[in-house]
Amino acid sequence: MNNKKNEEKKNKEKESDKNQIEENNSEETEKLRREKQEFLNGWKRARADFINYKKNEQARLAKAKKREKVKIMRDVLDILDSFDLAEKNIRKSKKEDNYLSGLISIKKQFKKFLHTHGVEELKTEGKEFDPNLHEAVAMVDSDKIESGKIVEEVNKGYLLDGELLRPAKVKVAK
Repeated sequence: MNNKKNEEKKNKEKESDKNQIEENNSEETEKLRREKQEFLNGWKRARADFINYKKNEQARLAKAKKREKVKIMRDVLDILDSFDLAEKNIRKSKKEDNYLSGLISIKKQFKKFLHTHGVEELKTEGKEFDPNLHEAVAMVDSDKIESGKIVEEVNKGYLLDGELLRPAKVKVAK
């Protein structure tokens, strides 16, 4: 009988130990599940942060690229203005000169370059004055042109990819 009692006691202890181990395993498993979920959520947040960073960086680089393009195109427009002024001051009889016709060809190349890179010339003559596109440098009395219309273009204006690059300087009828 003592053996039976000892055996029962041992079985109860084993079962108690087994229950204790299962309980410990259950707690440990739950703890590991929570840790796994925390790591997974942290990874998801880090990944989302990285994706947002990439988008923000791409947008920042695109803005910087556009700013530089605007700066370069404005500088090129100053050169084109010099060609326009030179061409305007050439007498018609001298336009046949090879040297001068070469300069006019270079001007055409500049215009083609600008067009290729999204620069368009604003058409102003005879159009309604628009303060978003034009800069009035003078108001002129005119019987032939109605008030508010552009009489003369003093300096050409340009758009870059559909946005104002440089306003046209114009004279407007009173």
